[in-house]
Amino acid sequence: MKTLVLALLAAFVFSTGAAAQPWSEREVAIEGGISKLYGTLTLPAGDGPADAALILSGSGATDRNGNFPEGYNNSLKFLARGLGAEGIATLRVDKRGVAESRAAAPEERDLRAETFVDDAAAWLAFLEEQPRVRRLFLIGHSEGALVATLAAQKKPVAGLVLIAAGGRPASVILREQLSAGNLPAEMRRRSDEILARLERGETDDAVPRQLEALYRPSVQPYLISWFKYDPAAELAKLQVPVLLIRGTHDLQVRQVDADALAAARPDAVRLAVEEMNHVLKIAPLDRAENIRFYSDPDAPLAPEVVPAIAGFIAGKAPD
Repeated sequence: MKTLVLALLAAFVFSTGAAAQPWSEREVAIEGGISKLYGTLTLPAGDGPADAALILSGSGATDRNGNFPEGYNNSLKFLARGLGAEGIATLRVDKRGVAESRAAAPEERDLRAETFVDDAAAWLAFLEEQPRVRRLFLIGHSEGALVATLAAQKKPVAGLVLIAAGGRPASVILREQLSAGNLPAEMRRRSDEILARLERGETDDAVPRQLEALYRPSVQPYLISWFKYDPAAELAKLQVPVLLIRGTHDLQVRQVDADALAAARPDAVRLAVEEMNHVLKIAPLDRAENIRFYSDPDAPLAPEVVPAIAGFIAGKAPD
């Protein structure tokens, strides 16, 4: 009898906990040519229609949850679940070549920025087919903001949310970062030469060993495809509503980038989140302490982020 009582109690606790959950999740996949692409679909509780957003992560090996090899922070997982609690469905995905989608990576020399844009459009088509989905939105974080902007040109959406987005061509930002770094003068000069060639659509086969991590020949075609886009100019091509979010303690995206995007779309809703860093956490401005939050999976999102996005999707004016 004691065993039966414990079993019934456990079943009661599990069922009430599940019922109280404001969202549910399931793993999903689409064909990716070489191999499948994988993601997580988060649905709000209930069975009624819901607006839905595709969440696109930032540069490099950043996965669907906002984590990367040097930083485990769960920022995009928190974002998806927070929006789920607000009644908004989300789909967050592993980019081609990253995490569960790593088997879908082409040879590096064959990768282009447009590859990720085409994948985003395919995920939007998948999301559109889900029974409960009403309107489609795009949310892009960091480099994912440019991918989201370009994807919105291929597949119509009801709105676009850009978080911690660059507002100038990536080559301009890279040159700025390298100039502020500790590169020896000769390497900085050589880097500028290589960047200038890539900006013209030309490759450079004489990359010094010290710069191979940035400009190895196999990655140059991708850099050329990426550098040709001006995020502000691409954003100006869209007519959909836009929400621009930047943290005041973001060490990677400067105010000039936010201003460039806002100038391209003066009608955009802007939100500056006080003390928010690049991974959407409240963090000090001190560099070491700020970056420490890149690897804190328990630190919550800045509290303004989810309500601002949920309000934007619902069509509510910001406070």
